[in-house]
Amino acid sequence: MKAFIFDLNGTMIHDMEYHTRAWQSLFNQELGGNFSWEEVKPQMYGKNSEVLVRMFGPDRFTEAEMDRLSLEKERRYQQEFRPYLQLLPGLDEFLEQAHQQGIPMAIGSAAIPFNIDFVLDNLNIRRYFTAVVSADDVTLSKPHPETFLKAAALLKAAPADCIVFEDVPKGAEAAQNAGMQAVVLTTTHEAHEFAALPNVLHFAADFTDPFVKALL
Repeated sequence: MKAFIFDLNGTMIHDMEYHTRAWQSLFNQELGGNFSWEEVKPQMYGKNSEVLVRMFGPDRFTEAEMDRLSLEKERRYQQEFRPYLQLLPGLDEFLEQAHQQGIPMAIGSAAIPFNIDFVLDNLNIRRYFTAVVSADDVTLSKPHPETFLKAAALLKAAPADCIVFEDVPKGAEAAQNAGMQAVVLTTTHEAHEFAALPNVLHFAADFTDPFVKALL
């Protein structure tokens, strides 16, 4: 048996530039920051509240304020990205073939449900996924393995039988910590940034890659 677990942003859709842009505008225009693109981009992982804490420290915001800012960030992101919302090349066919072969699939993302629903429902791909694990479903974010272990449990799959699709080093590290191998989509980071992670099977630009297609 094998199962596939997909990160969402940057892995299934090429949108990390829009997340970075939304955060940078929020930090600098609403929160009085002066952060460059180079300072914001490395922080694009984990829950939105964790991003805020990394950028502004643990004492700046209440939980309610972080919830409001998180939603505002996603609204900005969705408004800008909506005209360009599409799956990475080859992913439509990959999902359909995996579904026809009975391979169980899950989403394992640090995004909030508001953002996951935006993608799954607008692209009409929710039917492919037996389970969705969001930021709201875990206590500890990637690189902690909780997201992927919970997804595997919901799929009733052993961690060693799961292949994770990711785009950032912290996500691939989370897969390693979960005892899972990973395929990295090079939408956001370059291969050398994953050099310390022995669980990476392959680097692919998209899902038309012959190695990825051969997983089916």
